[in-house]
Amino acid sequence: MDAATPPKAARRPGVDATLPFYPLNIAVLTVSDTRTFETDTSGGLLADRLVAAGHRLAQRAIVPDEVDAIRLQVRAWTEAQDIDVILATGGTGFAPRDVTPEAVRPLLRREMDGFAAVFHRASYGTVGVSTLQSRAIAGQIDETFIFCVPGSTGACRDAWDLVLAEELDSRFRPCSLVGQVPRYRGICP
Repeated sequence: MDAATPPKAARRPGVDATLPFYPLNIAVLTVSDTRTFETDTSGGLLADRLVAAGHRLAQRAIVPDEVDAIRLQVRAWTEAQDIDVILATGGTGFAPRDVTPEAVRPLLRREMDGFAAVFHRASYGTVGVSTLQSRAIAGQIDETFIFCVPGSTGACRDAWDLVLAEELDSRFRPCSLVGQVPRYRGICP
């Protein structure tokens, strides 16, 4: 190691552009009683961002704020062999019909506790203490990862730009969630 190369422990986390990029198959679920594909700016933003990052939009759907409807769509996608990640937007607040966490949490094999903490920290920088009104959650259902974020376009922007873009990039170091996707285990550290 020469003097210009910092020791491994001193390297800052980030994307190493010299490494190969492994794209994910990502489905986007919007939970809303009122949105259509034409008016769904939040789901549209997530779909646009993930494609621009080099991932594949596997599917996109809108379901009403109902536990059974959310679970039915999420279950269908977790049973599909071609979906690695689900990004769900909407239904994470405190309005009476906000039930996304209640629908998803019982399906989780493992909850990703750190996601909510990191999302809230990132969101605090853009909306201040209003981030407390979000019940964002993430975890793993069978082998599929799911991230549930608020339904506002700003919250989806924060979630993707400040958290998910790096976490779902196989080149991110010291490690990326991509290495835990079954088809990339052993390929992507």
